[in-house]
Amino acid sequence: MWLTDGRVLDIRTGEIGGPVSIEARDGVITAITADGPPAGTDPAEVIDLRGDVVTPGFVTVHTHLTIVHPLAAADESEDRAGMAFRAATRAADALQAGATTVRCIHEMGGMDLAIRQSAAKRDIRIPRVMAGGRAVSHADGHGKGQDCSYAEDPDQFYAAAKAELEAGADQVKIFITGGIARAEEDPQYQEMTDDEIAAVVRAAQEHGKYVVAHAGGSTAIRAAVRLGVRSFEHGYEMDEQTVREMAAADVYYSPTLGVTHNLEYKQHKGFGNASVEKATRMAELHLASAKRAAAAGVTFTNGTDFPPGDVLHGRSQVVNEMILLQLAGLSPLQALQASTVNGARLCRIEDTVGSVGVGMAADLLAVPGDPTTDLTVFDAMTTVVAAGALVRTTR
Repeated sequence: MWLTDGRVLDIRTGEIGGPVSIEARDGVITAITADGPPAGTDPAEVIDLRGDVVTPGFVTVHTHLTIVHPLAAADESEDRAGMAFRAATRAADALQAGATTVRCIHEMGGMDLAIRQSAAKRDIRIPRVMAGGRAVSHADGHGKGQDCSYAEDPDQFYAAAKAELEAGADQVKIFITGGIARAEEDPQYQEMTDDEIAAVVRAAQEHGKYVVAHAGGSTAIRAAVRLGVRSFEHGYEMDEQTVREMAAADVYYSPTLGVTHNLEYKQHKGFGNASVEKATRMAELHLASAKRAAAAGVTFTNGTDFPPGDVLHGRSQVVNEMILLQLAGLSPLQALQASTVNGARLCRIEDTVGSVGVGMAADLLAVPGDPTTDLTVFDAMTTVVAAGALVRTTR
């Protein structure tokens, strides 16, 4: 495949180059040249981008492909075939939205592990999946009723994490605080003891993997940072000391701002009034925490929590979250970096994913404008290529 007349964005510097042609073979970028395709190239293998800007595909790191919304509608006894179908459908939608890599951090039935295997066999066409299997939770914790792997003491948490890792998980998800999806939960309340957190971190490190934490408040986050948790989600209420410690430890933060700032979507998905009202109350605190994190130099990533390919008013959730990151003080380029190269680095795949260059995975998006000044150009995305295969184009 050749993409011609494209202008490549250097994701690290923000510089946009002149017109080039990009060759992709066997899923990898094999050439970026001003000369164009060689004579005799099959025209069916050439897409003229007409001057579009080419960026890396999105890497979105807080994905749920099986969770039912609202959470109260979840059924842990649901037939596994239904879970698998829902996961595959949402994954395909994410790919259409430009999310060429998704990190799943809790799927009912461990369905991310299953669809990852199907994708490797080319049975289905979905993004690259960094699978987490089932999250590990206290039975009465934030993961209640969501088909998590349940544990009640350090030994059980270690064993549960080890089981997910041995099943093939790329990372382990835990819930260290309550959340805001249910009216009765407190996002500041620490649900796991330090010993339980440490046990999961130990299991992950023994397998060369890392831990990601659902985390609402400062006290629990500081404890988890010190215990070796590498990736934090939400951060609804974080003080200055907390974000400084996060920055010093070089951890990653996915604020999932859509959870508190995309209330129309939540209503559309059937979340109850109490849940929506709680999110409304938390919105100001949540954004203030994200602003503190940005000012402290914490590394941001893009995580939607909602299915990234879901579309409302013509905008996917992965693009919506990227645009919302600007509210925290990120520039358009920084928000795009959070949605690409930062996520790749968190997932430890930055050598092949997250930027555009020869030898990198041919995960490419094309947009009709400059995304370093206006991220809404992704609403008009013209082309999506994943692993060197055309997903869609209007060119």
